[in-house]
Amino acid sequence: MHPFRNSRRFLKKGNPAVRPDIQEPTRKRFQDDFKSRSYNMPERNPAAMRPIPEKSIRERRGVQILIVEDDRSLAAALARILEDNGYTVDMVHDGQQGILYGQSGLYDVIILDVMLPKKDGFTVTAELRRSHISTPILLLTARDAIPDKIAGYDSGADDYMTKPFSPKELMAHLRALTRRQGEVVFEKLAVGDLELDLESCDLSCGPKTIRLSYKEFAVARAFLSNPGVILSKDALISKAWDAESSTTDNNVEAYVSFLRKKLAHLGSTTRIETIRKVGYRLIQEG
Repeated sequence: MHPFRNSRRFLKKGNPAVRPDIQEPTRKRFQDDFKSRSYNMPERNPAAMRPIPEKSIRERRGVQILIVEDDRSLAAALARILEDNGYTVDMVHDGQQGILYGQSGLYDVIILDVMLPKKDGFTVTAELRRSHISTPILLLTARDAIPDKIAGYDSGADDYMTKPFSPKELMAHLRALTRRQGEVVFEKLAVGDLELDLESCDLSCGPKTIRLSYKEFAVARAFLSNPGVILSKDALISKAWDAESSTTDNNVEAYVSFLRKKLAHLGSTTRIETIRKVGYRLIQEG
């Protein structure tokens, strides 16, 4: 008789058909064999786990700060200072990630180093402004030459600090920037006949309104913040899921499907178009 036949019943503890001296070793062999047959799968590549700034909307009340700094020890020190003063902080460490996170529209201020890998701070600032992101940007640099400051302001930055600086100086700059930002806060996003309320997470079309879940809201916000712009699945994951998430493309497809159904329910002429092998974009029909 094969030792694994009818394994659960055969190996059940106390079965008189099995000699006590071989029962536990046989059980162990079966468990090892089962694991090797069923779970010997390749490990997921950590590089495929895409980060994303979005936490649940109600958990992220207060002032949200994005730190883009390649010096990880300095970024961590800045984060501790800000969190000790009641701010909510996300950190990324290269210019490309800075653009992806900044384009989410979640932040009240972006603290941006000038000397970054992949894309420097001036380029990041310029690309965010071209994407119609009005979030105040505070540039950090070790260079205090006038031409560098002019380049920073011309790229679209709002403020400039030279390293090293004191925590008190940093907090004073942030208070000034958040006061300024308070004058231009947008409570709603509108595209075509759609309107998204950023406080209540309600999506409206004319007199009809529907409440979105947190993830639906995050995906909808990404689309309404970038009308007509093609958003890849990676970009949507970066804008709408948690930083520790192992979200896959299937999750994105599911939430896009949910939103499409809600747009149809509202009777909107604005729709999410699939661009084959590229991503999605929000367009107006007619």
